[in-house]
Amino acid sequence: MRHPDLPASITADQLDPEARDELRTLPGDLADAVARLLVATSLAEDPDRAYQYAEAARGLAARVGIVRETCAIAAYQAGNWTAALAEFRAARRLTGRASYLPLMADCERALGRPDRALDIVTGPEARAADRPTQLELKIVESGIRRDQGLPEAAVVALQVPELSDRRSRPGSARLLYAYADALLDAGREEDAREWFGKAAAADSDGETDAADRVDELDDFILDDLEFDENAEADEGEGEDGPAGEPDEARAEHVPADEAEHVPADEAESADSDLPGLASGHDPEG
Repeated sequence: MRHPDLPASITADQLDPEARDELRTLPGDLADAVARLLVATSLAEDPDRAYQYAEAARGLAARVGIVRETCAIAAYQAGNWTAALAEFRAARRLTGRASYLPLMADCERALGRPDRALDIVTGPEARAADRPTQLELKIVESGIRRDQGLPEAAVVALQVPELSDRRSRPGSARLLYAYADALLDAGREEDAREWFGKAAAADSDGETDAADRVDELDDFILDDLEFDENAEADEGEGEDGPAGEPDEARAEHVPADEAEHVPADEAESADSDLPGLASGHDPEG
């Protein structure tokens, strides 16, 4: 049995051994056909084509957990949120795995149903899940709060003990990146730059674009600082004319009959009141 569009170079042996074990309940030829479709799904560069392969595998073995999981992930990557949610639910019924919960919540979020997404994030199944799954749920919760226009709540949702854990763990970079992104959305650019830097240091596999975000924020903060300095320099020109203008030129702005009555000590005081350039930048500004 062979899918008509399946590349001939793909073999069943390319499937992950753990996934292949889940196909043992199928007859040999059918197991090989499903395995090849699962491999094709993982290798396809086009998300829609990957989902087509996954659907073909589901048509052959709809009651195998790894098949429904693969179909769910393929639908998710193709942006087919309704199909992805249905497949994740089916995979969860077949396998009992809580690791699908963050993706299920994210599908609800993408479908514009934040209340349902939060029910998954805060429900009893989430509380019983392992810690990595709970952290992924926290990342989804932060995104939901941002969707609701609550940027500070999005920051608070991610303030978990793991943020201060210096040990690198699976998912550490994603957690740090999400926290930095939430800080940026809350208008805390300098804090965000610090946490994007931490995410970049933890991201040895290049899972995120944290390093690029650091560079972007460096440029943004520098431009913001230069803007503030230029603005204060413009203010320094004052009503008496541009800073550095000769005294004779400034005197032209004073009517002759009034200039005669300006005491010398007041004239010196007026010159000394011109503000200088800012020496720093308010991080909260």
